[in-house]
Amino acid sequence: MKETPRISSAVVAERDLRLDLFRGVALWLIFLDHIPSNAVSWITIRNYGFSDATEIFVFISGFTAAFVYGKAMSERGFVVAAARVWKRAWQIYVAHIFLFAIYLAEIAYIAQSFDNPLYGEEMGILDFLKQPDVTILQALLLKFKPVNMDVLPLYIVLLAWFPPILWLLLRSASLALVASGGLYALMWWFGWNFSSYPSGSWVFNPYAWQLLFVFGAWCALGGAQRLGRWLTSPVVIGFAAVYLLFAFGIALTWHIPRFGIYVPKLVSELIYPIDKINLDVLRIAHFLALAVITMHFVPRNWPALKSRIFWPAIVCGQHSLETFCFGVFLSFAAHFVFTEVSNRIFMQILVSALGIAFMVGAAALLAWYKNIERKGSGQRPPFVQADLAGGGS
Repeated sequence: MKETPRISSAVVAERDLRLDLFRGVALWLIFLDHIPSNAVSWITIRNYGFSDATEIFVFISGFTAAFVYGKAMSERGFVVAAARVWKRAWQIYVAHIFLFAIYLAEIAYIAQSFDNPLYGEEMGILDFLKQPDVTILQALLLKFKPVNMDVLPLYIVLLAWFPPILWLLLRSASLALVASGGLYALMWWFGWNFSSYPSGSWVFNPYAWQLLFVFGAWCALGGAQRLGRWLTSPVVIGFAAVYLLFAFGIALTWHIPRFGIYVPKLVSELIYPIDKINLDVLRIAHFLALAVITMHFVPRNWPALKSRIFWPAIVCGQHSLETFCFGVFLSFAAHFVFTEVSNRIFMQILVSALGIAFMVGAAALLAWYKNIERKGSGQRPPFVQADLAGGGS
């Protein structure tokens, strides 16, 4: 059997705090976007361009998955690395089912206590209330998903697919990326997607979003270094800035319709619809433009990354699975407060800030506990410390 190629130690030896920082920020943005009628969500990037926090989360997940499991596959072979990936996918699946149960209990309790059946309708759990036995089975199959619970099922599927992709990435990174692009193209051609219960398809089409996940993994395994010369080019940075301005101008017409008259009809026909379900090319381009500009202003060795200012976001990014799950729970709690207590701007700002503070507090508590646990059992290898879902595998 041919030995799995070794990957450069420079790719996996040192943790890039930018990944934790922006993953943490993405989790905050997802939390704010999940709260209906939340004025604070106007600060999130979805209002100013084509992409949103989901692209950040999926890309970094792919990058970190390769960071974590690439070295394991290189040193210990396909079987061991695949077992670790699937173990992590199983852990995330269990977390998803646990979150599903708690989330439904939260919604059902509030709806019954306040005699407001609209909660069940808004959060997409009416089918559960009518047929709990069938719905639970469909939830176990990842087909039934209440509102705001679409990210983890996508994550689980992408991890389940990842071992053979990682194997190919380690042998021919370019071929793996081309294969991923081919699957993305076939998805558009044949209209592939996973089915949902009771009808429809997945909100995040795995056949489409795998492209961003694989691209993140490709960047982690040397792709970012190969692109380094291009990413620092003034021409590329200029194009990225122009595209972001174009996307901002288009997004402006969504909020101020009268500005729509300034968008040529040909442009409108070319760009619409900007499909989030199938990860429209315009969304990918917008994310890449944001990444280029961000890398220009936030280099890997930026001293501020180790400052206390960015620690709250970084610690959330380092424990992203738990932080995400807690954020889903908090988002409905915030919606309840806005509906039953007050939805004034001050209350929206207060509740949004408290929600993020609770997420940071929970992540900090986990970090403290894991640090105590690590000291008791000895330091773990560097590549195990940076699991894509926060915590070791």
